[in-house]
Amino acid sequence: MPRRMLKKILPKPHHIEGHRLLRVFGDRLMDPRLWVVHRRAVTGAFGVGLAICFIPLPVHSLVAGLLALTWRLNVPAIYGTIFLINNPLTMVPIYYLAYRVGALLLGTPAQHFAFQLSWKWLQYGLGPLWRPFLVGCLVCSLVAGLAGWCALEFIWRWEVRRRYRARHWAHP
Repeated sequence: MPRRMLKKILPKPHHIEGHRLLRVFGDRLMDPRLWVVHRRAVTGAFGVGLAICFIPLPVHSLVAGLLALTWRLNVPAIYGTIFLINNPLTMVPIYYLAYRVGALLLGTPAQHFAFQLSWKWLQYGLGPLWRPFLVGCLVCSLVAGLAGWCALEFIWRWEVRRRYRARHWAHP
């Protein structure tokens, strides 16, 4: 199921090899394990990508690349996950959910706030909000990453079994 679809839409490694900004990674980026579409690499990349989406700083791409290279995860799957889930339309609801979860876990009442892009707001307005926000980001990151990995693992295995049974029953 996902393997055939992913092979069609994923970029080929040789298209990326010549990109001038990616030459700093050298041969590490051309490691075939980073581009192969198999269950462990893709499901792991999906789970890690979901976890990365709750990082409150704009470093998602950098963290995704470093973790993909370190843990040999599928590069297109991890980047596809973070760009699909964490984009300008979904950032506010994602971080608001994280704040509400953190406030609930810490037992503090959720406060309404008016964001202002100023140094004064960062000094005084962010004070009571940062602790529940960071706790919520950490908890949501762990839960989303683990749940996403387990769900995709289950779907992938279920589809492989279904296709195997269909092929086995078609040719007795």
